[in-house]
Amino acid sequence: MAEPRLLAGGNPQIPKGEGDAPVQAYIAAMPGWKRRVGAAIDEVVGRTVPGVRKAVKWNTPLYGMEQGAWFLGFHGFDRLVKVTFFRGASLDPVPPGRSKQAEVRYLDIREEDGVDEARLADWVRQASALPGARL
Repeated sequence: MAEPRLLAGGNPQIPKGEGDAPVQAYIAAMPGWKRRVGAAIDEVVGRTVPGVRKAVKWNTPLYGMEQGAWFLGFHGFDRLVKVTFFRGASLDPVPPGRSKQAEVRYLDIREEDGVDEARLADWVRQASALPGARL
């Protein structure tokens, strides 16, 4: 099987699909330090939200509680991995990255930052309890 093509920012081009397998393929194809960040995000979400639904759409791993409704996604860029909380404005504290969409908030993780697993787990716990965004 051919290696996935890397798009702008080192974002893997993975066929869309439901379940854990496409998410794991995406993470495995992430270059360098981003793979560790992707794996850490996936592990925190899986540990914090047993039974979470997973999918890859638009070259983005997504996590949700019900079919077709998502509370979190992440995407690779040149110098960061951007975590998207689709109802992030309702989280306490609100994640720092603003969006043009009123409810969406971002967390940018850079190589030098690492993943604050406790902070991420708290936001994941809160986000998973909110209605998911239909994308």
